[in-house]
Amino acid sequence: MQIHDLTPALGSRKKRKRVGRGPGSGMGKTSTRGHKGLKARAGGSVRPGFEGGQMPLYRRLPKRGFCNIFKTHNAILNITELDLFEDGSIIDVEALKKIEIIKGRFDGVKILGQGETTKKFFLKNVLVSKSAREKIESAGGSIE
Repeated sequence: MQIHDLTPALGSRKKRKRVGRGPGSGMGKTSTRGHKGLKARAGGSVRPGFEGGQMPLYRRLPKRGFCNIFKTHNAILNITELDLFEDGSIIDVEALKKIEIIKGRFDGVKILGQGETTKKFFLKNVLVSKSAREKIESAGGSIE
């Protein structure tokens, strides 16, 4: 057997449909498009999702969820994480970024009251929870 003797298996190769080649071909005149209508025209077809005037699926299904683009994203810290600072130090967003407690882009910082502290802190331009405020002020610190 030589390479020129090879042929594809019977029925594996199908002849291309040649439309619009006269009535003898069986696919002349309307070229398998039927008579008139949108799909008979050149470039004519319905848009994706069109269901013939019936309310389409993407409009029948309920829409869920909402993403607020104006929501602020605050870095959340606990009081115990502030123990890295020395007693009596001023803590603000820049100081927290400097020692890499917070990384990335945040709109602000909120400190929560989980844990205990004995050090005196002076907080500037940070949000503080009620319990954290009590603990910081009882240790002798202040919040601006």
